[in-house]
Amino acid sequence: MEVKLIKAQAEDAAAIHAMQTQAFLPLLEKYQDHDTNPANETVERTVERINQAHADKYIISCSGVAVGAVRVTEKENKKYRVGRIFITPEHQGKGIAQQVFALIEQIYADAKSWELDTIMQEARNCYLYEKLGYKRTGETHEINDKLTLCFYEKEA
Repeated sequence: MEVKLIKAQAEDAAAIHAMQTQAFLPLLEKYQDHDTNPANETVERTVERINQAHADKYIISCSGVAVGAVRVTEKENKKYRVGRIFITPEHQGKGIAQQVFALIEQIYADAKSWELDTIMQEARNCYLYEKLGYKRTGETHEINDKLTLCFYEKEA
């Protein structure tokens, strides 16, 4: 299983949007976070995110098939943020995300630290990030009575 990251272009927006909707719809149904869930974003918003100068958006390819996407933003002082990362449901649980993080850390080898956030109630996500060396900061942000974001950091 060969995982690659392909820099996204504006013309990739519809495909990324379709995968994003597929990946986040189960979470939308579970948590009812209509204002913040990526499944509710428009294709136009996906184009905007791809075109942002301070961030890089990648299509995640596994054995030549697009299976998700990831966004990396450079902040100040070589601090990077892993923004939205998703793998389509049928490709989850295969170790793809772990390989994506290894590739990101190679691409951004100048990083001094990393940060991300995830849904605190999603134990599999928290486990993955902790397994990859991320530590909870203790900061949380309640989206609604069902969903709370928790924040992570990792020194490079």
